[in-house]
Amino acid sequence: MASIRRTIRSGAWVVGVLTLIAVGFVLGYLVSPASQSEAAMPGAHSESAPQKWYCSMHPQIIRDKPGLCPICDMDLIPMPTEMTAHAASRELVVSEAAARLMDIQTSAVTRRAVTNRVRMVGKVDYDETRVKSIAAWSPGRIDRLYVDFTGTRVAQGDHLVDLYSPELFGAQAELLQAAKAASRAATEASEYLKDSAQATLAAAREKLRLLGLKTEQIEHIERSGEPLTHVTIYSPIGGVVIQKMATEGMYVETGTHIYTVADLSQVWVKLDAYESDLPWIRYGQEVTFTAEAHPGEVFQGWISFIAPTLDAKTRVVKVRVNVNNPDDRLKPEMFVRAVVESHLAQGGKVMDPNLAGKWTCPMHPSVLKDQAGTCDVCGMDLVTTESLGYMTAQSAGVLPLVIPASAPLITGQRAVVYVKKPDTENPTFEGRQIVLGPRAGDYYVVKEGLAEGEQVVTNGSFKIDSALQIQARPSMMNPEVGAMPAGRQHGMEAGQESQTHSH
Repeated sequence: MASIRRTIRSGAWVVGVLTLIAVGFVLGYLVSPASQSEAAMPGAHSESAPQKWYCSMHPQIIRDKPGLCPICDMDLIPMPTEMTAHAASRELVVSEAAARLMDIQTSAVTRRAVTNRVRMVGKVDYDETRVKSIAAWSPGRIDRLYVDFTGTRVAQGDHLVDLYSPELFGAQAELLQAAKAASRAATEASEYLKDSAQATLAAAREKLRLLGLKTEQIEHIERSGEPLTHVTIYSPIGGVVIQKMATEGMYVETGTHIYTVADLSQVWVKLDAYESDLPWIRYGQEVTFTAEAHPGEVFQGWISFIAPTLDAKTRVVKVRVNVNNPDDRLKPEMFVRAVVESHLAQGGKVMDPNLAGKWTCPMHPSVLKDQAGTCDVCGMDLVTTESLGYMTAQSAGVLPLVIPASAPLITGQRAVVYVKKPDTENPTFEGRQIVLGPRAGDYYVVKEGLAEGEQVVTNGSFKIDSALQIQARPSMMNPEVGAMPAGRQHGMEAGQESQTHSH
């Protein structure tokens, strides 16, 4: 009896298993449209592409016969007929409803002027062309310093130093003697002696001028008939005394440095530019910046110099900006944050509509003229803006071909976009490898691979690419279908055959 009961229980178990298998088969047949179509079209497999097998975990593994995945050792499964037929295709066809669910958005490839914003930091500094040194032009003793401390503001022509100089005293005596001799010769001597006396007087005046006396001082000496015991040194420019190197009673030699005066009505801003920023920076570009001391206020200047060498330690290039500072609000050593906006032409070249066909001075970029000539400041010959690296043509043919920055999928050295094919019954997206130029703000410049007017996917590219990867078709991560990519074989040598690992 016990054996009979065991037999009955075993038979019941077998019947239950067979019943579950049958129910699953029927349900799968009813749910799957593919099974219905296959039932309606017998022999469909025989007319389609040859059967392929792939790994569900690594869809890039595709074989012509059953076997094991060389990466994970899972059994390969048959590839669906539609996947086999389009295994080498980079196109994805979806329904309108699926496209809406995937939130796919596209944008046209256009030609347009785009702007790249380069951000830099730096500090305010003195304009070296507006810094003057006040020195002794002759040896002597400083008996009076009118500026007692650094930071004092002086105007052009203000007295700075009273200097007693024996050499100057002797030169003044020579001037007075030459003046008397010229006066006597004017009434008593011949024309030859008159000319000789006048030449001696002119030489005495020139000697005093070279020793630092002004024309007014020399005339005063001649009128008074007596030499000055002290000579006053005046400021050659207006500005701020930034250095004081002498004291009263100090003896000085010719060339001894006494003061340094800086004119702060114009200053330099020295910025640090990284190597990657150099393609966007040109001489004469307008720069806007803010200072920590004046929050919310925007200042403006022009790039007047780009250093020809790179700093070996900081890996930056110094960029100098000329800035007008009439109210002295910008002070040396102030920290600033600057922005340069570069407008791009074809190929990523910098262009500036305001400089089209203009002439400018390499030393003074604020000088801009419509024709050739000389600089109003330094007298140098003006040069064309094209010679300074600008591309000034503005016709449609030179505008760059651009796409939104969200369109390309970039991996390593490759860039892939998905292009919506026109005139198709259902939304069709084609993967295409392109060559990108520089990025300019929210856009990428396109060098190769796209034509103006094509529609590229700007939102949903990853979803399209993922769908292609699941179907073991060419995608961003797997451009070549049917072979394991080098470097992604999980410890297997390239070309190694699949092996069965023991578990």
